[in-house]
Amino acid sequence: MKEVIKMDLRKRQPMGVELVRREIVRQEDIERAVEYQREHPNVKLGDCLYALKLCEPEKLITAIGEILGEKGIILNQNTIKIRVTDYIAIDVAKKNKVVPFEINNGKIKVCFANTVNRRSMENIRLLLLNKGLIMETYITFESDIDKILASLEGKASDNISNTSLTGTITNLVDSIIKTGIEKRASDIHIEPLENNVRVRYRIDGELYTAANIDKEKQSQIIGRLKAISNMHQEKQEAQDGRILLYEDYNIRVSSQPNVYGEKFVLRLLKKNTNIKNIFDLGYSGTEEDLKRSVKKKNSITIVAAPTGEGKTTSLYSIIDYLNRQEINITTIEDPVEIRIPGLNQIEIDNKSTFSSALRTVLRQDPDIILVGEIRDTETAEIAIQAGQTGHYVLSTIHTIDSIEVINRLRKIGVSDYDIASTLATTISQRLVRRICPNCRKERKFTQEEKHIIENILGKYGENVNIDEFKTYDAVGCKNCNNTGYYDRIGVFEVLDITEELKELIVKGASSIEIRRKALEGTYRPLIVDGIKKVLQGYTTLEELNKKLLFF
Repeated sequence: MKEVIKMDLRKRQPMGVELVRREIVRQEDIERAVEYQREHPNVKLGDCLYALKLCEPEKLITAIGEILGEKGIILNQNTIKIRVTDYIAIDVAKKNKVVPFEINNGKIKVCFANTVNRRSMENIRLLLLNKGLIMETYITFESDIDKILASLEGKASDNISNTSLTGTITNLVDSIIKTGIEKRASDIHIEPLENNVRVRYRIDGELYTAANIDKEKQSQIIGRLKAISNMHQEKQEAQDGRILLYEDYNIRVSSQPNVYGEKFVLRLLKKNTNIKNIFDLGYSGTEEDLKRSVKKKNSITIVAAPTGEGKTTSLYSIIDYLNRQEINITTIEDPVEIRIPGLNQIEIDNKSTFSSALRTVLRQDPDIILVGEIRDTETAEIAIQAGQTGHYVLSTIHTIDSIEVINRLRKIGVSDYDIASTLATTISQRLVRRICPNCRKERKFTQEEKHIIENILGKYGENVNIDEFKTYDAVGCKNCNNTGYYDRIGVFEVLDITEELKELIVKGASSIEIRRKALEGTYRPLIVDGIKKVLQGYTTLEELNKKLLFF
């Protein structure tokens, strides 16, 4: 009976009212905490009371735990009996505001800052269950969790941390780069902050903190990076360089001064990488669909997406698909990221531009020309002319989808006539993380998920029986650095410019009119292919939503 009354009170009474009723704090304490909360809107009431030291911390967190139906505990370094990073990655812990702190008989005690977020708790439960551990839930103050994680963050990469403490600066920088390579990072961020130097890796599109290095080593790290990147040591300005010390990698380096020093970003480009088949990248059409879209002459195909969404990779895959002995293919790139046998690849430097290189290439008897990016009117006009004079041109442009390519070309200054007569296909894409096949946990779709999927697919005439499909929860294991995801897959939409669409473009039709007509044919937006990737088990609805924001 008492339990029922407690649960009813939880539903009816706000936290402050219940704490006053239990005589943990006074009404005036609540008023002070609410005033503090106005200045710190993201801080929960209990954390405000804790920050203001308005009552005994142990009594406060115990009472909060009872009100929420959990065990309350004060979390500090003495509470933690295990090595946290053996059980959960720092970035996962930060995202979910969670710290595991003790193990007994196959049960692991885990502290959360928020036990209302059941999805987050379930993700952590599954992650630990995959390690053979049953989760026992506790609640504590968010500020204490933040302190613990901040103290652990620098220990996320033992290689870097140990070298930072005992090795030379040469060894430290080498360790940072080699660890990034081992972790499959596409980029390494070395960032001077107020009190330290932060190292982060971008893996499968997400940034993860690897280590925090003592501030006193900052100038030496910068000096070493500039030395091996062939940059000017004395210049405190943005510079570009290249590291060629690692046998299998061509590492592009960019420096940019900030208020605490100079930040470096290292792009790790693997030499002689095997080009992925366009279908392996996630292209969802058949080979006949692909031939219809890219086996052309006297035209242009443009791949469109925001920065970092795999446009260049898709272009390489298309070029590799088209490459034959009897075809002369020339590429103009900034820089050449992958060297492909049989191609004439030109790299833009300080003395050339896409437009100037394109003029020269047109005198080299090409059949297919790849232009890394259409950035300005001059490049666009020359590319259009190339397409109109018997060549097949492939390029990229920054837009949100394949239909907006038409508007982007208009804004650059290309006429409606030239667009309609030359543009053959536009392809838009996003990269979403693949769920790790080693640790994923199968489950049925929830009713809410079914409703979302049915609404989206039904809107575009794509009806499926969702009960025939299953989805997966991301769990986390050593293979995927405890993220639950490994590698990425493309989500695509393809717009083939039909005669009907050409007529609309020549008439200056809006993107709304063009989209409406395209939907009458084979065109389907990104979200449709994305949902199909979820149904096929490649990714999750949550991961897809991060890129396309549909719920």
